[in-house]
Parts: sequence; structure tokens; C-alpha cells
Amino acid sequence: MVKMLLVPLMVGGGFVLAAALGASAVQRPVVVAQAVPADTARPKVVEAAAVTIRGTVEAVDAEKQTVRLKGPKRSLTLRIRDPKKLEAIKVGDPVVAKYYEALAIEVKKPGETTPGVTTQQTLATSKPGETPAGVIGEQITATVTIMGLDKKAHTVTVKGPEGDTETIKARDPRNLDAVKVGDLVEVTYTRALAISLDKTPAK
Repeated sequence: MVKMLLVPLMVGGGFVLAAALGASAVQRPVVVAQAVPADTARPKVVEAAAVTIRGTVEAVDAEKQTVRLKGPKRSLTLRIRDPKKLEAIKVGDPVVAKYYEALAIEVKKPGETTPGVTTQQTLATSKPGETPAGVIGEQITATVTIMGLDKKAHTVTVKGPEGDTETIKARDPRNLDAVKVGDLVEVTYTRALAISLDKTPAK
């Protein structure tokens, strides 16, 4: 858990936008990054990325209540729970998917929070009579403890809620000057995928 949440931001490898229909062949993600300067008392880094993917309805199975969507690189099968929405979807219909991913890291002082992991999930669908659409979202918050600092190597060692440790190279070494052993680091990872029929008028 520690490595999964921290490595993408602190190593600086960027986000892996694994959108279900294949984002890599469509358009570059819109990336927004903000980092509080290292001379502040508590470093905080926020990064977010979003990508829009377009595809088509490849197949509709009324018996199984599923729809197969074809993207630029792969296909995805979704279950449609509302039969009326299923009736409104036809093979060849254009679809649009929007994928969002964000990672926030904030240093907390002892006593402000406690180590642990919380997960929140969201599932929403369009109302009856509206264009068939759905949104799936997830947010994971993990609080880890700084166990060691190596400013020469630009690394920090953290311990997760389950006792596992991980040594990670800091993306901005200056932030190591603003933290100390015993500080807590709160990591919040958010991702969401929204898919709907594409009602954008053809040009």
C-alpha cells in the first residue's frame, strides 16, 4: 500500500492513465501540478491528470444486460442494470469516457492524525429518461509515518499502517528540510471514470 500510493508522485514517474478504453492512443492527459515551496512549515504536493477517450458501442446483449464498448486499443464490457437504458443503446453509437486521477501528499504533525487507511467508493448512473451514463469513483487515504531521512541520498523511509516500510527517493529534495522523523504523511489517491453516450454533434 505504501509503495503503490507514494511512488508515482515522489519518484516523479507521472500518472499511469489506465483508462478502460485505452487512453494512450487518443490524446495527452491534461496535467495540473502544484507544490507548496519547501520553505513552508509543512510541504504539500498535489498532482492531477485527466484524459478524454472516444469509442463506439460494439455489441449489445439484451439477455445478459451488457454492452461492449470498443476503444482505440481494447474493448470493455459493461453491465447495464436499467433495461430502459439498454433499449436506448445501439450498436455503432458513439461513446465518450473521461478518466481522472489525482494524488495529494501532505505532511502532518504528530497528534493531528493517526496512521491508517480509509477507502471511499462512489457509483452513480443517469436518471430514467436521461442519456445512458455512469460514473465510478474511488478515493484511498493512507497515513504513514516517517521513520528515517537521508538528505545526502535524497530519500525518506516511511512505515505504513500495517508495519511495512518503504524507502523512497524524494521528488524535490528541498522538502526533506521541512520534515523530521516521527512526522506523519497523509496520502490521498483519487480516481474516477465516467462513461456516457456521446451526444456531441458531428462536425
